[in-house]
Amino acid sequence: MDSKFKQTFFFTFLLFGIVLTTVSAQEDNSAKIPAKGYAAMTAGRRFVPYEFERRGVGENDVLIEILYAGICHTDLHQVMEDWRKGIFPMVPGHEIVGRVSQTGKNIQSVKIGDYAGVGCMVNSCGECEQCRKDEEQYCPKTIWTYNCLDTDGIPSQGGYSDKIVVNEKFVVKIPEEAPLERMAPLFCAGITTYSPLRYHRVKPGDNLAVAGFGGLGDMAVQYAIAMGAKVTVFDVNEGKRQSAIDLGVAKFVNVRNEKELDGLNGSFDLILSTIPTRYDAGMYLRMLKVDGAMVLLGMPPKDQTPIIPAAALTGRRKIYASLIGGMKETREMLDFSVKNKIYPHVEIIPIQKLDEAFQNLAEGKAPFRYVIDMKSLNDAK
Repeated sequence: MDSKFKQTFFFTFLLFGIVLTTVSAQEDNSAKIPAKGYAAMTAGRRFVPYEFERRGVGENDVLIEILYAGICHTDLHQVMEDWRKGIFPMVPGHEIVGRVSQTGKNIQSVKIGDYAGVGCMVNSCGECEQCRKDEEQYCPKTIWTYNCLDTDGIPSQGGYSDKIVVNEKFVVKIPEEAPLERMAPLFCAGITTYSPLRYHRVKPGDNLAVAGFGGLGDMAVQYAIAMGAKVTVFDVNEGKRQSAIDLGVAKFVNVRNEKELDGLNGSFDLILSTIPTRYDAGMYLRMLKVDGAMVLLGMPPKDQTPIIPAAALTGRRKIYASLIGGMKETREMLDFSVKNKIYPHVEIIPIQKLDEAFQNLAEGKAPFRYVIDMKSLNDAK
């Protein structure tokens, strides 16, 4: 073999190898995906810009370009380690709305360009009793959107970022006509309040109360009224009275005014509590009818659990906690919300105001829901 032939053969082989590598890379969706967002580097409410990697898009995965992310009180609890030790650096956020930018080969429910939402979960085992009952939120192997280990063993990171990779089952398509800037909180605050109302089959004529009129309470009131219930709101903030009345509540009760509490014992079929701090649940339990139920939706820090006097349960009154809802119910909630034009009251903020928003949340000064406009990620540092 002469030297000229050897040289030609070598370059032909090299070119062939480059082509194969390029084709393989194009077909291989498993390559890590660079992402950026804001993270708490240690426990506390201080956020900084943060670059990290998402797992590659698998056959059953969807890559979403995040447009909006809601700020939930749970995010505050997680970064403060109020419930358990956190995984840091932590990118919070489990109220996510965005645009589909890539799909695995098995994806059928959404296509590139569709709007989609993601909530508190990004995967589950799919095989246990809870998963088979469409209650993935109670699966012992649920992978939460952040502060959890993902399928590749890498910590999951949430929606305070520019993109996310999610198993198709945990992606919900959003109608194009929906107001995107108000959709994100539906994927936590919405489903968290909708689920117990559906479980109790709330219907016209039911007498229902909502304790705490913040991000969760706002949604609970709207859903309950749409289902035909007569709704009373309890809160400590007198400034929220008119907002509740404007939504159509039958009554607003300032719990700091004892006269407004008179005559309410034995009144309610169902009470939803969204209170995120320590309080005496006995007052509300005594307001239930016989066989009435109180559902705990607000989850205070572990050292501030509600006081539950046993005597207040007399009359077969029940109390339990509820956790979001499964994906089937989440899709039902979204359809119900869009059909009835039920959306959260939000304040849109740039991501650079995260620290200020968390401070307001911690001090009880936040509006119903902060929502981050993710375009701000590209603004001033």
